[in-house]
Parts: sequence; structure tokens; C-alpha cells
Amino acid sequence: MTKAVESVLAGLDAIRDQVEDFYRDLHAHPELGLAETRTSARVAERLRTWGFTVTDGLGGTGVVGVLSHGSGPTVLLRADMDALPVLEATGLPYAATATATDRSGREVPVMHACGHDVHVSCLLGCAQLMAQGRQSWRGTLVVLFQPSEENGDGADAMLKDGLTDRVPRPDVALAQHVLPYPAGYVGVRPGPFLSAADNLRITLYGRGAHGSMPQSAIDPVVLAALCVLRLQTIVSREVAATDPAVLTVGSIHAGSSPNVIPDSATLELNVRSYKDATRARILDAIGRCVRAEAQASAAPKEPDIETLSAFPPTSNDTGTAARLDRAFRAHFGDAAGTIDLQTASEDFSEIPDAFGTPLCYWGIGGIDPEQYAEAERNGTVDQDIPVNHSPAFAPVVQPTLDTGIAALTVAALDWLAEDRTAQPGGATEADASG
Repeated sequence: MTKAVESVLAGLDAIRDQVEDFYRDLHAHPELGLAETRTSARVAERLRTWGFTVTDGLGGTGVVGVLSHGSGPTVLLRADMDALPVLEATGLPYAATATATDRSGREVPVMHACGHDVHVSCLLGCAQLMAQGRQSWRGTLVVLFQPSEENGDGADAMLKDGLTDRVPRPDVALAQHVLPYPAGYVGVRPGPFLSAADNLRITLYGRGAHGSMPQSAIDPVVLAALCVLRLQTIVSREVAATDPAVLTVGSIHAGSSPNVIPDSATLELNVRSYKDATRARILDAIGRCVRAEAQASAAPKEPDIETLSAFPPTSNDTGTAARLDRAFRAHFGDAAGTIDLQTASEDFSEIPDAFGTPLCYWGIGGIDPEQYAEAERNGTVDQDIPVNHSPAFAPVVQPTLDTGIAALTVAALDWLAEDRTAQPGGATEADASG
């Protein structure tokens, strides 16, 4: 542990209770993407109290705080704020009971089922400690609270609202996510970490007729079935087995009566990939396959292919990841390691890409260590451990929050501590001098 880390984290005991209280309150009051008004107001209020220069309302509900202390590198730390339309089933005393109107006008339950309440609480805890311990570091700290990550449009909304012109360009951009690993664990990996995700809607056209006279129809239901089977061959036969990718058809809609052949059918599908070239190849193959099946079925017109949402891949800068791996192992010891490739997706990378800044994104555990160990012993981790987006997902308060605060602080200070100065490629002055 460096002197700067020791000095700044010495304040954690004094703020732990208020961080935990904030977390429980935030968990009980979740808000959907671009509607995080209560959350963003509470975040901005705290940042101003600690001396940050605050810009709020970015991209609708985004908040950015900037704290400078002398000359030095600029580090950006990010947390996402939005919740999900999920009915909570955790049984916690601070469980959410909120409902909200979603973008389609439906009334839905709302829950922090992905751990964004952890992210916000940990980044606020880190921000408070860094403000209180600014005598231990030099440079500029940017803390960014992003809306609407779940919808994949929050980062873009902030960028379109002039984010890159409103804050200093960071030398590095960092973020973390709570995951279904034992609480207290911190894991990072170089290169690809989170997958790209593309959600598509495909409308297939046929010719309707009575179910007793199929010879008069061009059946889009049969065409849809053929497309589903054909689409499953893209990953298995066009992508190398060493290149992870997943294609899932999650929704099929056609017709409204058992004795009527409809005139259209709709498929909705999800694609996960880690490389830009693989992603482009799969998306191209989807169009080729469904158009070919439509032609083979004598469809009256080509299918419509609509992109519903798209998340870029999250790939960690190798030098930055190696640097953080050293810092985390030095601070957390055996509780730090290399984390698995994740099939979840994020839009965070759009922000460092817009700045032309290297990024690193890591994971922290949120599951009770004894519960996780028992599930490992029984070989039932996949069955017994709730994962992100589950109505039962409930990170244990501690040591999850302490770990998340410490990880963000250790990461920021590896650039900002007075005896640590960032060099190109993620090295430090100490590294560069050999």
C-alpha cells in the first residue's frame, strides 16, 4: 500500500455508515434511464458539498464533478445510475416498491437489479475520500455519473450535450461493475472484457390466406421458422470456435388465429461478440440469410431489418489493465486477480473513445463469500447465485461497498498520487526509469 492510498483510505471508517445509508436509500428509490432526477440531484448536492465543480443535467440527468489540486494527470471515474423494469424479489428491508412509466407508456416495477446503486455509492465514497485527502495527490479528478446505461443511450446523450467540451480531457478513464463473484474480490483483464451487443427486429413478409388453403399463401410463419434455424448456423459455421459469439432469437410474433395464415412475422434477436470484424461479419450474415430464405420462399418483398439498440465492445487498454492489476494485487493481495471474459455489455467505452483516452473496466464481487463458497462446493453456482438483472440480485452491503470504494481510490491514486505520474502507454515514472 502506498502512503497516498493509506492516507486517503484512512478516512473510510468515518464515512462508512453514511455511504451505507445512502446505498440503502438509493436501492429503495430506483429510477429508470433518463429519469434519474432524484438520484442525480442527491449526487450533485454531495459533490458540491465536497468542493467539486459540478455540471448537472448533462444528457438530461447526467452529473459530472471536477476537483483539481495542483498540476498533474487527469483521471475520469464513472458510475451508471439507472435501474431496470424488474419487480424486486430480494426480501430486503430496503427493497424497492417503486413503479414508473417506461418509454412505451407502460406502468412497470423498478429495481436496481444490476448493481448501479453500488456503483453510485462507491464512486461518491471515493469522491468524498479524495476531496478530504487531497493533500496526498496532485492533478484533476473527474467523477462522472451516467444515466441510461441499460438503454445504451446515456453515454451518447452526454456526449451530444457537449461533455468533451465541458470537462478536462482525461489521461485515463476508469469504471467498475459489481458482478456475481464473492464480495471482496477485484478482477481486471487486458483486452476484450465486455461484449458488443446488437438487438435487431426482422419483419418477414408473406401472403395471408385461410389455413385450409395454404396453396394460396406464402406462409411467413414457416419462413420465420426457417430463418431461426438458418441463423443458428452463423456462429457455429461462420465464426471460429476460438472467437466467442452468441446469436439468440428471443422473440417470434406472427398471426392471431389458428386457422389464418398471416401476412407477416417478426423476429427479435440479440448478437454478442467481442471483435469489430466478427460483429460486422455476423450482422452481414444475418441480412444475407434472411433475405435468401425470403427469396427461397417467394416472399413478396425483402425483409425489413431494424436495429433496436447497439452496445460497443468494451476492450481494456493492455498497459492500463496491467498497471491496475499490479496496483490491485498490491492493495488487495489474494483478493485480486484476473476476471473472466463477460458476455454483458456497456456503453461506457463511447466516452473515452470520444476523448481519445485509454480505458480500463474491472469487476468487483457482490455475493456473500460463504454463500458463494457453498455453491462452488455443490457445483450449483449457476443455479444458486443470483446474477445481474435477476429480481433476486442483492449484493451484500459489506464488504462490497468498502471494496468498490477502495478499488476506485487505489486506481485513481495510481495516477494522481504525488509520487506516481502517468506516462504514455500506462507506465509510471518509476516503471520508465527501470
